[in-house]
Amino acid sequence: MEETGLPYERVLTDITTGAQKAPEFLAINPMGKVPALTDGDAALGESAAICAYIADRYPQTRLAPEVNDPLRAKYLQWLFFSPSCIEPALIQLFTKIEVPSSTAAWGSATQVFDLLDASLQKGPWILGDKFSAADVTIGAGLNFAVRLFKMVPPRPSFDAYIARCVERPAFQRAEKIAAG
Repeated sequence: MEETGLPYERVLTDITTGAQKAPEFLAINPMGKVPALTDGDAALGESAAICAYIADRYPQTRLAPEVNDPLRAKYLQWLFFSPSCIEPALIQLFTKIEVPSSTAAWGSATQVFDLLDASLQKGPWILGDKFSAADVTIGAGLNFAVRLFKMVPPRPSFDAYIARCVERPAFQRAEKIAAG
């Protein structure tokens, strides 16, 4: 929402008290996870889905290529790369569980981060010159994995990309909001 520049209301859900398991919250996101979004009668959870919804709901923000733009295919691929590849790879690294790459939907952590490295070298954004909602998901994932929790070793392309993300005013506002 910060990237849109549009007004919104942020509602804190205190997960330390189990507030995400309250019936009111579960009506928005039955998985009881944050973040979640309500927009009029629409309600959804899952970060990438929220990013896709916002980008499509507010096309004037230009956070997504138009539906008939050939770049839309890569946008969708990268938008969902974070929850479908980066996050499982991080869990694999954190838990040290051996999952054969032939059966893991994400391949392997090495494959995930090598592909991301090669793709970000083309930059400055995941779609080249165009910043998109896919950069919100990829940037958040890399910021978490490399900068904050040091679960993934830094690489020049990761460091440069994270630095570009951190320079964005919306990213800075979001970090301040998250810090309380």
